[in-house]
Amino acid sequence: MPSEYLPVLLYAALVIAFPAVTLIAAKFIRPNSTSIGAKLKPYECGIPPEGDARRRYSVRFYIIAMMFVIFDVETMFLIPWAILYRGWVATHMGIFALSSMLVFIGILLVGYLWLYKKGALEWA
Repeated sequence: MPSEYLPVLLYAALVIAFPAVTLIAAKFIRPNSTSIGAKLKPYECGIPPEGDARRRYSVRFYIIAMMFVIFDVETMFLIPWAILYRGWVATHMGIFALSSMLVFIGILLVGYLWLYKKGALEWA
């Protein structure tokens, strides 16, 4: 196995191990719950809950959530591209790299403008 993959495998092992070790440690550290009855009911700052927590949400909430995920993924693609861009300019591939990223951002912008034009981003 090439030695270049060793840091990636070590990082992957740490990513998998950290939540597992944290959950196991928390299980041994926390006290046992002896709560019964009213102590198990939801608490909203001393005010009784207004309704069930499993009510329906507006479709607009999901559209905004999907937009957040899309722009989050865009950032995931944009940061490595920005890091590698200087190297591409040095190898005379800067125009191609810039145009490909502008096409990527343009497609996302067209989708955003389409949502805006359809009125999906208005809460009222």
